[in-house]
Parts: sequence; structure tokens; C-alpha cells
Amino acid sequence: MGKRGPARMPTKWAVLMGGRTDRINANEPQPSEAPPADGGADCPIDPPSWLTQRAKNVWRQYAPDLHLVGVLTLWDVEAFAAWCDAVVRRRDAIEHLRKEGAVREFTVYNKNGQPTGTRVGKNPWTYVLNDADAHFRYYAARFGLTPSDRSALSLGEAPGEPGEDLLDHG
Repeated sequence: MGKRGPARMPTKWAVLMGGRTDRINANEPQPSEAPPADGGADCPIDPPSWLTQRAKNVWRQYAPDLHLVGVLTLWDVEAFAAWCDAVVRRRDAIEHLRKEGAVREFTVYNKNGQPTGTRVGKNPWTYVLNDADAHFRYYAARFGLTPSDRSALSLGEAPGEPGEDLLDHG
């Protein structure tokens, strides 16, 4: 089950729209202005070996920033790798659709396997794109990789020990 209520508004948009200041997240993580010059070599968390080289390149582009703000930890390797894989599958599908078009002609065969004509249909790469988009959005939300999802994350440190407020009766 998803989150209830309307989707969160990106923090910068909320500020521009004059949102309530007590609801504006001043501690949300912010990405760097530019990708790392060294290709992301400063992230101590390595991508899993099963990722393709192109997906590892995506990892190296985003992992340093995510690790720096504490969003990417050793526990998150598989989930972040799935996002990197979805990015590559999405890019592949877009490239194929750009070359082949969204609509294609397909040969129609009779029950004996002989061609009888053609039909027009949706390019199968649209299904790959839709599937990759769904995975992309799902995992992007988990890592705060969209402005709306990032507005729900906070880098601020909680005062005291976790659960301390639950024990304070006075």
C-alpha cells in the first residue's frame, strides 16, 4: 500500500508557493551541482559484481553523493543496484524506440506458419520501457532521487537517544 494523501511537494516549490514554514524540510539532502570529476571513485561502497558495466557507470555517477549524505549504506547495495539496472534498461528501451519507432508492422501467420499479411502494433520495447520506468520510479523514491521524495528525507540529527522521548514521562 502506498503513502496516503497527496504526493509531497518538492521543498523548493513549497517555499516558492509560500508553504507553511513548519512543514518545510530545511534538512533535506541535496545533490552535488556536478558529477564527480574522478567518476565517483571516492565512494567506499562498491557496486555488486552482477551489474553490467553501464550500470556500474551509473552507480559511480550517483553513489558518492548518496553515500556522502547517508542515504546509501552497505544495507542498500541491492536496492540501489536495482535502480542502476533500471536506468540502463530504460535508456536501452528509449534508444530502440528512437530507432524503430513506437509503432511497428508485424507479419501475421496462419495456423500452418505461412505469412498471410501484416498488422500494426505497439513496439515491444514500449513494454520494456514501461517496466524499467516502474522500477526506476520505485527505487528512485526509496533513495530520494526525485525532488518530491527528497523533501521527505532529513539530514538533521535527532536530539538524544532513539526512543528517548517515549520513555520521558515528565
